[in-house]
Amino acid sequence: MNPRLIVLLLIVSTLTVLGCDKHAKEQTPETKEEPRVAATDKSIVVYFSRAGEQLHVGYIAEGNTSIVAKMIAQKTGADLFEVKPKADKYNTPYRQLENIAKKEQDAKARPEYVEPAPDLSQYDVIFFGAPVWWNDWPMIMYTFFENNDLQGKKLIPFSTHSGSGLSKFDFKLARYYPYCTVLKGESFLGEDVQKDSNRIVPDLDQWLIGLGFTLRPNENENEAPETADANVAEASSETPVE
Repeated sequence: MNPRLIVLLLIVSTLTVLGCDKHAKEQTPETKEEPRVAATDKSIVVYFSRAGEQLHVGYIAEGNTSIVAKMIAQKTGADLFEVKPKADKYNTPYRQLENIAKKEQDAKARPEYVEPAPDLSQYDVIFFGAPVWWNDWPMIMYTFFENNDLQGKKLIPFSTHSGSGLSKFDFKLARYYPYCTVLKGESFLGEDVQKDSNRIVPDLDQWLIGLGFTLRPNENENEAPETADANVAEASSETPVE
């Protein structure tokens, strides 16, 4: 074959491949959408919370996570279940609680909670909420996870904290339950929740709407919970238990 013809064919072939590659790049698939709840999904909020001394706030009569859990339930129409310990050793001074939580984590303890738990087979969506303890779920929540079949559920984590955010609650759930769909989680500053829960409403609403919920009106939204500002605990930059 004529050498010039061979060179010409190679040039044409190269241009054709480059053209196909350019077209392929233009046709890249769209970004995968975040999973959302469906209008027919039935939801429940499962949470652990504690009263007692809280860093930066003082003594609290109702835990931060409890307040947020009730707000979520009111806005979405979800049911509520509080994971209450059988032996409640957590309503204690803050520094003592740090030690208790750390010992439980190191021992991979599974504290018992008060039964009966709800039948989760009737729910499609489960919110899981808790304070952040040593950058993890409190160990009592793992007791609940292990005692209940969550296969096929949509799981939504949320935390209350003093600065550590969600602390990868979502990733921990995803690793623990690879057969479930873990939706976008959210975190709320405990100090805001206690002093004026209206502060968290914009973020809370935006999060829930983004998940696919149609929010119910809240007649008492402007009523802030009572707080104990006169009893403020000593501030600290270290907040392993929040």
